[in-house]
Amino acid sequence: MSPVDFDSAWCATDLGAYRPCRYTYEHYPYESLPPLDSTEFTGTFQRLGGTGETVPELVMALSRLAENLAAKGVTLPRDFVTFQADSKLHYSLDEVSVTGCWTDISEPLPSPVEPGAFLVRFLRDQQDCVIWYLYLRPSGEAFVVHSCLDYAYEYEARRDGEETETDLDDPEEQRAAIFWCAPSFEEFACRFWIENRLWHALNGNDLSGLEPQVRDYLRHYAPPGMPA
Repeated sequence: MSPVDFDSAWCATDLGAYRPCRYTYEHYPYESLPPLDSTEFTGTFQRLGGTGETVPELVMALSRLAENLAAKGVTLPRDFVTFQADSKLHYSLDEVSVTGCWTDISEPLPSPVEPGAFLVRFLRDQQDCVIWYLYLRPSGEAFVVHSCLDYAYEYEARRDGEETETDLDDPEEQRAAIFWCAPSFEEFACRFWIENRLWHALNGNDLSGLEPQVRDYLRHYAPPGMPA
């Protein structure tokens, strides 16, 4: 069976007048985003200030998750493990999030559209408007997707015989509910971190503390005459 192709979109909030947002979140075409230099993504998270010390309790939890996934024929990407076990990085997306997103790592969840593939939830909006997952394939491919559905809840509800508003057995409905948004976890984390820092700077009307690369990101959206 061929791998499923997902529609792509970046789910995020506004960047002030540079990129408006009608609601709390908007789906922005992925191709409209500022490009990031893929050569920077070496698993060291330099854009986020680099790594700190590993936390034994986090390492143990990730090891259990990795063993569970290995038994199912898929693996956690190394950049995800580095980030989630690190004292400096583990909560860095929570701390910068302007919409109250928080880290919440799930157990493996079967892909509702692709036998043998699995989802691992790692970040969710405080009101579950959007939830981000690793998408893991037996081939070793790993990328980031988002959905408005909490698949941990959906599978639990089905086990308990409860009705929900979605049909897990309808592959077309489920494919339409999942959006590809980053080719790797590190690239997702970097873009999320940049955009939320930009939001804080724009709303504080002070861009002076931003690195040149972050200001370049904003410049991508600036029409002629608008400073960035």
